[in-house]
Amino acid sequence: MYQVEGICGVQGPEPHLPQAVQNIDPLTNASRRARERNQQPELPPSSSSNPTVLFVNLFQPRGSPASLPSQPCIVATMIEPSIRMRRAIHAGDALLVRRILNSHPSILHNPDASPAGQSNSNLHLAASLGHRDICKVLVDAGHEKPCPALNENHQTALMLAAAAGHTEVVHLLCEDDRTCILRRDIRGRDALMEASKGGHDTVVQLLLTYCPDGPLEAVRRADLEGNTALHFASSNGNLLVLRTLLAAGANVETRNVWSWTPAAYSATVQAEVYLKGLVSEVGKRQQAKKEVDSTRKAAAVRLVEVNEE
Repeated sequence: MYQVEGICGVQGPEPHLPQAVQNIDPLTNASRRARERNQQPELPPSSSSNPTVLFVNLFQPRGSPASLPSQPCIVATMIEPSIRMRRAIHAGDALLVRRILNSHPSILHNPDASPAGQSNSNLHLAASLGHRDICKVLVDAGHEKPCPALNENHQTALMLAAAAGHTEVVHLLCEDDRTCILRRDIRGRDALMEASKGGHDTVVQLLLTYCPDGPLEAVRRADLEGNTALHFASSNGNLLVLRTLLAAGANVETRNVWSWTPAAYSATVQAEVYLKGLVSEVGKRQQAKKEVDSTRKAAAVRLVEVNEE
């Protein structure tokens, strides 16, 4: 792939040519007259309507000025493979990504060094955009071996996919390495908290299903400020996520470092009323379960064999 760098002008006479030859050259005379008028020199008409494309090899020294064409030309240079890779990911072209990896296996991770790139790897970019096929190509190539790639904020590709609500990508990454669900970033947040914050109920259910320690342990995890997934869901008014987290065993009385409960962080009055109603419903179910268990224990009868004499 090539990129146009600019248009080069017509090659003029060599400086060492005699003065008589320079005066004969019409281009030199035109250039002198243009400089006197403080204008751009006029180019002689070309035999072809299209300019000549000059491909410059960046890995070899360029030729002498005498080897350049005598008509306007477009200078084109090869685009760096790292830039081509990121462009292919943005375009969602999995076949092109595979071809570039086959030609340049060293750019498998390809961290983005731009100021806004946060050192995101190829998988971070593909996961954040929701390109499942490209994520599959990168994972099969060993992108997450021996451990998941992290950006400057210590975020994994799973966290970015969960925050954006890309269900297919989350499913793929969870099947590849379910221990990645427990990873935390620099703020102590995991993928479940990111999905709860974004209100992506299907992603939350996937993460709870694949969590190695079970859903109960996942919903009770807290970040550095003591906020659980229920805090994030309540603060953004995500009603479906609230129901899913409470069904998984989230504790509504958990307080963060500021002594705030999830109900206190409710974004709207509707979310607060809904959360309190869910808590009351869960409490009634737990109480009914306890009563049933106690009744079963009280109704149990112990059978004792009596030996007849």
